[in-house]
Amino acid sequence: MSYKDYVIEVPDFPIQGVNFKDISPLLANQETFRSAIVDMGGLLDNIRDYNNRGVPDYWIGIDARGFIFASALAVYFGGGVVMCRKKGKLPPPVVSESYSLEYDTSTLEMKDGIPDGNKGTAVIVDDVLATGGTLRAVNVLANKAGYDVKDNLVLIDLKYVPKVVDLNLKVKSLISYE
Repeated sequence: MSYKDYVIEVPDFPIQGVNFKDISPLLANQETFRSAIVDMGGLLDNIRDYNNRGVPDYWIGIDARGFIFASALAVYFGGGVVMCRKKGKLPPPVVSESYSLEYDTSTLEMKDGIPDGNKGTAVIVDDVLATGGTLRAVNVLANKAGYDVKDNLVLIDLKYVPKVVDLNLKVKSLISYE
């Protein structure tokens, strides 16, 4: 199956010069979406080594479409979901990090602490990797909040977009565009 067949390119959205990857058709097709989740989880080489349950303790989903994939991965493979949201969307206490996007700047926040205090292992999940600024910021946030980040996982890697100089992260993707 070619997952690219379920991704529509929308030129000049949200601004001139950006080619948006619309994943709505992939999400709308139950079999394709389920297959993508299974295949994304299969990209994690050592998923059995994360903890004694054989899965990460948490899937950290990045606002907003990363929530979809983190939630589905958690349901299929096990583990909890931690939301990394845009500034002002989570109640305190939070940790925050500002970063550059492909066409803007933003700030993300994550809860600083969870009720039982056991943060454990985590996989950071998003839909698209463009410049890497968002993923780098979430790694910084996860470390500030005390999570042991084991992997970074995205549905789509836009390899043709120049990455930030200090990304220095190993990122696994199901789909790539050269």
